[in-house]
Amino acid sequence: MEKILSIDLATQTSPKVSEHQNKDWIEYGTDDWANLYPQFLIDLYYNSSTHAAIINATRDMIAGEGIMCEEHEDVEKHTKLKNFLNNANGQETLHDVIKKLAFDYKLQGGFALNLIWNKARTEIAEVYHIPVERIRCGKPNERGIIDTYYISADWSDIRKNKPTAIPAFNMNDRTSPSQILYKGDYSPNMEVYFTPDYSASCNWALIDQKVSEFHLSNIEHGFSGSYFINFANGIPTQKERLEIERSLSKKFGGASNSGKIVLTFSDDQSKVPVINPIAVSNADKQYLALQELLVQNILTGHRVTSPMLMGIKNNTGLGSNVDELNTAFEVYLNTVVKPYQEKILRCIDMILEINKMKLPIEIIQNKPITSKFTIDDMRSVMTQDEIREELGLAPLESDEVVEEDDFSQFSLDDVVNNINGYPVFKTKEEAEKQAEKMGCSGSHKHEDSNGFVWWMPCKDHNQVTELNSENILLSFIEKYGEDAPDGDWELIDVKKVEDEHSEFDFETELNNLHRYNFYDTGSANPDMDSREEGVDREFNLYKVRYRYWTAIQSSDTRPFCRLMLSENKLYRKEDIEAMANMPVNYRGKGKGMGPNGAKTYDIFKYKGGVNCGHYWRREIYFYKLGVGTGTSINDATKIITTTEARARGFKPETNPSEVARAPKNMPNNGRLK
Repeated sequence: MEKILSIDLATQTSPKVSEHQNKDWIEYGTDDWANLYPQFLIDLYYNSSTHAAIINATRDMIAGEGIMCEEHEDVEKHTKLKNFLNNANGQETLHDVIKKLAFDYKLQGGFALNLIWNKARTEIAEVYHIPVERIRCGKPNERGIIDTYYISADWSDIRKNKPTAIPAFNMNDRTSPSQILYKGDYSPNMEVYFTPDYSASCNWALIDQKVSEFHLSNIEHGFSGSYFINFANGIPTQKERLEIERSLSKKFGGASNSGKIVLTFSDDQSKVPVINPIAVSNADKQYLALQELLVQNILTGHRVTSPMLMGIKNNTGLGSNVDELNTAFEVYLNTVVKPYQEKILRCIDMILEINKMKLPIEIIQNKPITSKFTIDDMRSVMTQDEIREELGLAPLESDEVVEEDDFSQFSLDDVVNNINGYPVFKTKEEAEKQAEKMGCSGSHKHEDSNGFVWWMPCKDHNQVTELNSENILLSFIEKYGEDAPDGDWELIDVKKVEDEHSEFDFETELNNLHRYNFYDTGSANPDMDSREEGVDREFNLYKVRYRYWTAIQSSDTRPFCRLMLSENKLYRKEDIEAMANMPVNYRGKGKGMGPNGAKTYDIFKYKGGVNCGHYWRREIYFYKLGVGTGTSINDATKIITTTEARARGFKPETNPSEVARAPKNMPNNGRLK
């Protein structure tokens, strides 16, 4: 009976938070691990091989291969940042610290930093990692805020390891030179502590631990459960029975003694020991099935799409197909790893800002497939963008065609016009419908110069202007955003927009040039809406669209950029130009980012505004079903090249250089002054 698995899953894995009058800290534990939930997670890590493999692999992905900081025109700030990256606390580099943070973040659901202020309290002089298992939160103050943390080397014995109080990080109160920054992701019913994302699979990791302990015990006691030995020469004394048991265990117990021959000696046949084998059940098959089940559930709890990413081989994974493995890596990277990285980088960015050395930094992402090049090899034979691509970073200049994801669609298409950038409708009912989506109610009238009455959402105009620009941007995206064309169209060219004048109609020029090259009659119609049904595709074989794209990764993305990227729509240039009259990137209060504090500005030129790391990507589609074109894809591509040349030489004025660059790469980071 000692070897029967007994796991009380209802009480063993769920964390409990409790306050006690005689203690200054809040306890964090389980029924079996009083105030020791972090230690319970560590114990699971050390005792479940599958669970540990996932933790280790994810930690490596989060930490990456290093920290990259691009060269910057502010030499003093850049030098100061490089020194900090190389020396975070006199003993470790910043990447060394981040690797520890990444491990705690994945294992414990949170991470902690010990920040040491300089003597003048103007800058953070040193940054240390604090193991999460050593931290307990103090009781909240009258405002419900944790302002003190308690540190102990071993919370199982606080008499020998008396907890030490250290203030929580506070930029406004720098009285104490040592402060604790404790961060993580929100969990239900957890007001002060953070739980790991895999907590629902702790049961299965615990089963994995218990199963391994069961098998280990069977090996250590290899004689157990296999035979009954009956001595037929009377009942020995208690002392004699213990001696017989010790002798048998010593001679025949354990893995090294398996298979040994048992010899008995007797002068009486009736006194020969009787050895009866115990029938073997199908427990081995049951445990094999259990093993497969627990591995799959542990993988599911960690949101792992392919076990191969974690170094785990099984029959349900994606196998050794490199493309599929890379796809699985991208999914895991974007859904699991990057949110971890962004949380850590936001904390680092805060430190950099305090120390007046905030510049863009990135984690060099490792790859699922080992690169065939070393870093030195790459530097000698590859361009900067090729190296960045190999390291998993976004290229500074990229022509790569990337398959896009499908995002959720918005159905509203009733917006017919705008007044000063705010949507208006033909009917009162349509305006009131939109008002509900914008977070207001009612509607009000506007009359244009022709005497036509338009209806604007919200009960008055002031209410509209006070709304967050995100609602206006959503309305724009719903009205003008397009998905990639259907299968009748083929994507033949993708490029970062460079030297293309904002007034140049690339699509019309492209179709006209195609006609001049391959037709004697007919004409492309420059005045026809390219979205209009019934377009003559015999002469209008090209669609030119623009997509908002990332040039420089950032942990601090504006709502405008975040929404444009997440919706991932295509736009006509004329629609983008219309955004210049719409406050799509205005927060509703104070001055805007336009000239002299205007709420609007040229989105095609300046994208998301000052310090923005994004650009417009041009995508050209060719209609494969055009009648009698006789045009090959190669011919179509040549026409694109010719049209690009025309776009660059477009008059009446020289195209501003800002069109080709992300604002971060412009002089003064895109500022007018």
